[in-house]
Amino acid sequence: MPADIDHDRLGSTARLIASRRSIRRYRDQPVAAEVVDEILRCALNAPSAHNRQPWRFAVLRAPESKARLANAMGARLRSDRLRDGDSPMAVQADVSRSFNRISGAPLVVLVSTTRIDMDAYADAPRREAEKVMAIQSTAMAVQNLLLAAHAAGLGACWMCAPLFCPDAVRAALGLPADWQPQALVTMGLPASAGKPYSRRSLSQVVRYVEQA
Repeated sequence: MPADIDHDRLGSTARLIASRRSIRRYRDQPVAAEVVDEILRCALNAPSAHNRQPWRFAVLRAPESKARLANAMGARLRSDRLRDGDSPMAVQADVSRSFNRISGAPLVVLVSTTRIDMDAYADAPRREAEKVMAIQSTAMAVQNLLLAAHAAGLGACWMCAPLFCPDAVRAALGLPADWQPQALVTMGLPASAGKPYSRRSLSQVVRYVEQA
């Protein structure tokens, strides 16, 4: 027999999820190593395709490693935007903002996907499906990480910028060739409450498909 619905636990989980915000400014305090490990363990408890667990995490705490990554990503950002014809002043402002967000966070987690343990197929459609499945699995792990950080009283923010410069990220951090950078998560004790957000209603995004 199925267990009774635990409305109290469902309600507390819903409130935790609804209260999470993207936090970009942090207090100048480190995050304890044991807290980081517990948050990462929560990430590892996510479901994954074939249970292959394709996520990989590089944890950056030292100012030098964060600055090295920020500089490498900033160089690519500058090059790309100048090639697009954007004004040098606007480009420099964007690069500086990116550098400050990365280097100024107490903790930075570089999230990667690897397909080394995923199934291999001869045809392109199934290879693409395995790639997407690995990325979906990694995204679920990051959602666990974000919620665990929030539950611990930390702020965090997902940044997708590594998708635009994966080779530069791998080189800056000395990552294995099979690690495919997906995102950065900055983290720390929040220095602000974050901005309110809006979401579409259920009626706009949900369709119940009932048997005719």
